[in-house]
Amino acid sequence: MAGPLDGIKVLDFTRVLAGPHFTKMLCDMGAQVIKVEHPETGDLARVGAPISGEFSHYFAQQNVGKKCLSLDLNKQEGRDIIKMLCKDADIIAENFRPGTLDAFDLGYGHIKLFNEKVVYVSISGYGQTGPLRGRAAFAPTVHAECGTAYTKFKHVGTKIDDYNNMQSDFSHADVYTGLEAAVACLAALHEVNKTGKGQHVDVSLAATMIAVNERAHAELAGMDDRDDEPFALSAPDSPYIKLSTGEIVVIAASPILGVVFSRYAQMMRRLDLLDNPNYKTAKLRRKNYKKLMKEVNDWASTFRSLEDLEAQVGEVGLAVGKLRSMKDFAEGQWGSHWGAMRDIEDGDGGKIKIPGLPWKFSKTECNPGNHLATRGMDNKNILKNLGYSKKEIENLYKNKIISEGKF
Repeated sequence: MAGPLDGIKVLDFTRVLAGPHFTKMLCDMGAQVIKVEHPETGDLARVGAPISGEFSHYFAQQNVGKKCLSLDLNKQEGRDIIKMLCKDADIIAENFRPGTLDAFDLGYGHIKLFNEKVVYVSISGYGQTGPLRGRAAFAPTVHAECGTAYTKFKHVGTKIDDYNNMQSDFSHADVYTGLEAAVACLAALHEVNKTGKGQHVDVSLAATMIAVNERAHAELAGMDDRDDEPFALSAPDSPYIKLSTGEIVVIAASPILGVVFSRYAQMMRRLDLLDNPNYKTAKLRRKNYKKLMKEVNDWASTFRSLEDLEAQVGEVGLAVGKLRSMKDFAEGQWGSHWGAMRDIEDGDGGKIKIPGLPWKFSKTECNPGNHLATRGMDNKNILKNLGYSKKEIENLYKNKIISEGKF
């Protein structure tokens, strides 16, 4: 498996989504990742529906390419194996509650004593220190705590008692935190190259959700209650329109925003709208939004193709997007060109479809691995590489230090 991180060794204690997404990125860029799992339960993601053959699609998306080691950290022999792997690890990743691995003498303070170059990445809800360090955190709870859900209730119209619409459609906190962890980790790895010294990288889901919120500047200043000019290019304010062809499209940017409204008037060839008393100010455009959108929809219905609409919208520097399913888009012309999805074996003769790589390097080829392991599938090879004999490995199985299983 080639890539810009070829030769980098990662020991991965993470589970479910934020951590596995982070280490999957490293794996896709060529790093060797060994995933460590409990000998009985494994990663909870392994039971995520749907399941084909031997694997959960959810697990496969975040863990393909990784080697899997299943052992018991409660036993000294298991901890000895892990410490051997830690000696050569460039990166260690974990997303337990703060302090969990310290109890096994596997926290950063212990590892740095014999591996001073290691970059040790800890992902948690609220950080490794502070008043909330011990709290459990999952994406929905962090969305609630950090204002993400509040913004949806307040600005998009979701009611608290509308149980079908209370949560976001995606685990944003987990995925974004995985991305932020990757950036911070690679920066710390670069620092190792300069100084020869590793460090502990503390990544918080809560801090991430504040940092990636494009409305944070206004909400932190208490300015998010304005009923006039919306936030520039704020996604909830961009209108969806149905064309005469039946296609549904979105035009990026809201006509309520003054500088954008003038562009709408230009692209619609309706400069008279600028003098219409119903639309003179952002506050009036918001008040008369249904009337304004009828004007936009009537105009859009005159187009016989998405291409013609896109050309006219593009004249004023705006963009159009067609409402599609991910499957349709990934299987379309662009998706085929980019390699937006790929197939991996499900262990039972079938295929699992997962996303392709989101980036391309001009000089370094990335060949993401297709190895998909059941729990403990790679135990023997990993231990053999550490110098364990066949007899010693058999005894580790016999004494339940290591194990294998589907889940």
